[in-house]
Amino acid sequence: MAVNVEDTSGSKTLPKRKCCRLLSGTGSAAQLCLVALLASLPALAQSQPEPSAPAPASNTVAPQQPQQVSPPPCGIDQPAQQTDQQVTGTIRGTVIDTNGAGVAGANVKLTRLDQSVSQQAMANDDGQFSFDTVAPGPFQLAITAPGFAAQTVAGKLGSGESCVVPRITLPVATNVTEVRVELSPIEIAQEQIEDQEKQRVFGVIPNFYVSYVHHAEPLTPKQKFQLAWKSTIDPVSFGVTGVIAGVQQATNQFDGYGQGAQGYGKRYGASYADLVTGTFIGGAILPSLLKQDPRYFYKGTGSVRSRVLYAMANAVMCKGDNGHWQPAYSGIMGSLASGGISNLYYPASDRNDAALTFENMLIGIGETAGVNLLQEFVMKKFTPNVPNNDPATP
Repeated sequence: MAVNVEDTSGSKTLPKRKCCRLLSGTGSAAQLCLVALLASLPALAQSQPEPSAPAPASNTVAPQQPQQVSPPPCGIDQPAQQTDQQVTGTIRGTVIDTNGAGVAGANVKLTRLDQSVSQQAMANDDGQFSFDTVAPGPFQLAITAPGFAAQTVAGKLGSGESCVVPRITLPVATNVTEVRVELSPIEIAQEQIEDQEKQRVFGVIPNFYVSYVHHAEPLTPKQKFQLAWKSTIDPVSFGVTGVIAGVQQATNQFDGYGQGAQGYGKRYGASYADLVTGTFIGGAILPSLLKQDPRYFYKGTGSVRSRVLYAMANAVMCKGDNGHWQPAYSGIMGSLASGGISNLYYPASDRNDAALTFENMLIGIGETAGVNLLQEFVMKKFTPNVPNNDPATP
């Protein structure tokens, strides 16, 4: 049943409070009032202001706004904010030798693998070194020191890390410490004649004037006189001279000297004078003036015939200081000079004239050829301390 509500005030729409008052009536009036109320809600919502209270919380999280960083004070540089900031570190180590002693002064070079950074440090007296403020990352150490082989060590330094490298051992360099000492020709010649002065037949009789080094260095004048002096003052030379004097006295040779101790003394003096004059004139004085070598150079190779001819030829040929073969002027003239000087101390009845002196010279050449044959085929076998050097080429 429809109910008409009269507006006694003259307005068409009832106020809300009056409608609510009607709700206390029947159910149909309440329904009409509710419909009218719902119809008026949009107009009420537009007319009311927004509430000042915060909106109720919801499950959706609003995005955060970036923080605004205030600029640094004037004149002060501030580091940029980094999410993964790298902190420098240190590298330390010790360089030792194979005996465990520190290698003082060793040079240590630090490089990055990309060769972007290079630093150097010198090891102290204990072999210790260090690098400060090193950027983190892979690195390489190159260690060098005089007299030692170079070493290389690789590693990786972490951010802010203090890295201690294991001990670095430097081995001794095998191809850097080579020292070559070359003797001069004079020094080589001196060594060679010192070897010759050890040559003795049966270990007793001097055999100084034979060189078993076919390409021996030439002797200086001083060395030629040294060799002559050693030969004449050798104790065996005095003994052999005494034997010769005794044989001469026993056969009454040079009878002008007489007999007894006085005669023996004169014979001894004359024989020793022959030895001294022949050795010094033919082995030192003339060889120095004519630049010839007074020694016999052992051949040792080739056929017997070639060696025989070589030994006999050396009685009249000799090697010059220039290494070339030439007539043995010093030996031949030395024999003549020694024979002429002997006329000063031999008895008048035994002095030689010029013809006899030349005859003795020829005899001396023959004797030299005989001695050379003995040198070539016999004496080496009985001579100890012979240098093991190259023989002459055939």
